Amino acid sequence: MSKAEERNFAGVLFNPGNPELKAIKLRQHDLNLAYNQLLEEESEKRSAMIKDMLAEVGEGTFFQGPIFFHYGKHIKVGSHVFVNFNFTVQDDTWVTIGDHCDFGPNVTIVTPVHPLRYQERLAMRNEKGEISRLCYAKPVHIGSNCWFGANVTVCPGVTIGDGCVIGAGAVVTRDIPANSFAAGVPAKVIRTITEADSMANLPEHLGGCAPLTEEEYQAGVGMKD
Repeated sequence: MSKAEERNFAGVLFNPGNPELKAIKLRQHDLNLAYNQLLEEESEKRSAMIKDMLAEVGEGTFFQGPIFFHYGKHIKVGSHVFVNFNFTVQDDTWVTIGDHCDFGPNVTIVTPVHPLRYQERLAMRNEKGEISRLCYAKPVHIGSNCWFGANVTVCPGVTIGDGCVIGAGAVVTRDIPANSFAAGVPAKVIRTITEADSMANLPEHLGGCAPLTEEEYQAGVGMKD
């Protein structure tokens, strides 16, 4: 962590135009372009590049691309995560994502917060008394086994618990408890996800398929490590 980044992580006002921060972002933006130009079959190059971009990334995680990371190095992603087209993360501070999550197209995660008064967006005095443009950032935490529909936006400071489903087009502005289905603008918890939501109760869509038994799930049958 550079000296400049300490203010990002502390949740206090910082200058996004700080030369150290700009250098990190410029490097990452160039890596974004390079990754997005790789063919999907160039899997080894893509995997190596993602590991170079992010703070942490687990085994079996796949980014369809194109991807758009702001810093990159402030993102931690677990194992066996699938990320569809146009994934955008403005990671001015930490963004953490658990294991076995799935992201539909055009999902955006943002952490920076700007002053509401336009005068303060234009200029404030920094910690040294200098005139500067300033903002602050709030971390985002996403648990494991979550599904995000297309065009979801996750706003600064949000925590989403394990096992959640976020409906397409939702704008998540507040925490979502584990095992919840949430949707809307702003996103609200619609209900808790239960056994009643099993595909076993949708025979018209099964086409001869079937869910695993609870015993098989507990034993990890078919699950990736």
